[in-house]
Amino acid sequence: MSLRTAGSVLVVFLWSVTVVLGQNGWSVTYTTQSICTLKVSTVEMSCSIRYPSGKVTTTLWFTKVYDVDNYVSLLDDPDYKGRVTYREDEENGHTLTITDLRERHSATYMFRFITDQTRGKYFGSPGVTLSVTDLQVKVTTTWWSMTLTCSTTCTLTGNPTYTWYRNSKIVQGASSSSSYSVYFKTDDSFYCAVKGINSPAVCECD
Repeated sequence: MSLRTAGSVLVVFLWSVTVVLGQNGWSVTYTTQSICTLKVSTVEMSCSIRYPSGKVTTTLWFTKVYDVDNYVSLLDDPDYKGRVTYREDEENGHTLTITDLRERHSATYMFRFITDQTRGKYFGSPGVTLSVTDLQVKVTTTWWSMTLTCSTTCTLTGNPTYTWYRNSKIVQGASSSSSYSVYFKTDDSFYCAVKGINSPAVCECD
């Protein structure tokens, strides 16, 4: 029996959880505090801001701070080149999109903004924790059966559903269970896919 995994594409949209952090009229409201998603996938993080007066002149999402007031915008970070975009709406909403994720992009993401007022600078902490994991297939065998399980190092966000293929034909579809059992030996190939993923993890059973 051999195992191999392929890339995956999954877009995660999160809007249900509100986290408000702020003081003296300043705040950043994140839609969630943690996300677990798959390698090679696309993720969106969103927040809204509040401030007492003035006009916003600078906005940025960041993961790195090198010194006081030296925040590295993801748009300028070589690790994210060609992968990130920002979007702002009319109600002070700010959305970060990262494509083609890698495990090295697992980090805490925070939003910072600057206004035209004196000392008008603020960032929201603790931010959003992103965990990027790979999709693997684990096999548990007994003398009479074999159980295949789609496995990740963290619990995927968004209540994913799993589909199992046997020789490219669906044998278990749209299930909340990440496991599939086979009750006899076989040389067939089995494929596990999470909803929205183009290239599933593959288990070839000899």
